[in-house]
Amino acid sequence: MKNRVVITGCGCISSLGNTPESIRDTVSMGEVAFAPAQDFEGYIVCPVSSFDLTTYTGRWKNKKYLARGAQFTLAAAIMAAKNSELAPEQLEQAGLFIGAGPNFDISADFHSMQNGELDNPDLAALWMLKYLPNTAASAISQFLHIHGENSTVGTACSASTQAIGEAFRKIKDGYTTIAFAGGGDSRISQGGLLAYKKAQALWNKGGHPCAASRPFDAARGGFIAGEGGAIFVLESLEHAQARGAHILAEICGYGATMDAHTMTAPHPEGMYAEKAVCTALAEANMHPEEIELIAAHGTSTLLNDQMEAALLERIFYSDETISSPKVTAIKSWIGHCSAASGAVELGILLATLEQKQVPHVRNLTKPCLSKIEFVTDNSIFSGTKIILESFGFGGQNSALALRLW
Repeated sequence: MKNRVVITGCGCISSLGNTPESIRDTVSMGEVAFAPAQDFEGYIVCPVSSFDLTTYTGRWKNKKYLARGAQFTLAAAIMAAKNSELAPEQLEQAGLFIGAGPNFDISADFHSMQNGELDNPDLAALWMLKYLPNTAASAISQFLHIHGENSTVGTACSASTQAIGEAFRKIKDGYTTIAFAGGGDSRISQGGLLAYKKAQALWNKGGHPCAASRPFDAARGGFIAGEGGAIFVLESLEHAQARGAHILAEICGYGATMDAHTMTAPHPEGMYAEKAVCTALAEANMHPEEIELIAAHGTSTLLNDQMEAALLERIFYSDETISSPKVTAIKSWIGHCSAASGAVELGILLATLEQKQVPHVRNLTKPCLSKIEFVTDNSIFSGTKIILESFGFGGQNSALALRLW
């Protein structure tokens, strides 16, 4: 018999706040952190302000080996462990599944490169750790004394969603009972912004920074680089109930596919992205008309939003569909958190939905597809069944089907 899998802890570091209360307050007031990028004229970012890892770790000698995205991941994991109230002996047996992206903050370590010479007097002996994808997992394992099965997922903007999905499957199939899953990332650096600028993925049309991220709007023109991290504690329902854990949600289904189309752009028809969503629905034993809210990937780029809107119309808004879900896009509030996208967006949703609040799609004045029921104000949500979508460079597609507890 398969295990049911529930979320019993959450830690979230975001530009909207780092606690459920602060996130809800920020959303209620309509505040966002979009601002001009320093030393990168004409571009906009959405940073996490006043973050200091020592707030979560105290003095810790290995902090210097963690890139900013890995620091978010560790801080979120510490918060999740505390939130879950797991005992030390339970932490030891937990699994660890982390979505991570590359560290593009190259100039921080190689600020005086000349004639191809990398070495400089300020370069740390173990500088490579800031660039290894599994460093965040190693830090979490050391700090929380986690020894179970683990994996670091590097599937671009789909990574943290897939990390959660893989942890879900391990618990469902009985390979482990408890797992930490999620991820962290930051591309707000000269290297990160340069990478996306060269790929022509960023908004550079000027205007007020707060109006730049506009998923599914006809005037969209690129995403805004964001940052953050979120980690969740997953458990079998039986184990969670036996220890009297507070349950936030149940993960009911997961799907992941690849487009095999281009190195960056999504498949224009989105057939394999659609398959990922339908796989999650099938595993959850949910019909499309049962879904009440969709957290869309919604990057605010021309190609992704066009593909995703058409996908949503086919699955959830066909003539045969009895009812249709509301659709939101959290990137309109926090920008694009890259590998951490799915996890951070889920963390924000769990915080707001605890008070039945759904963040609306900001800056959406002329939807690219009128048939979809986008959330246009911070409305009350009384449903329970949710789909979370994440799509990434390289044609990575993933989706989770969840039920609020």
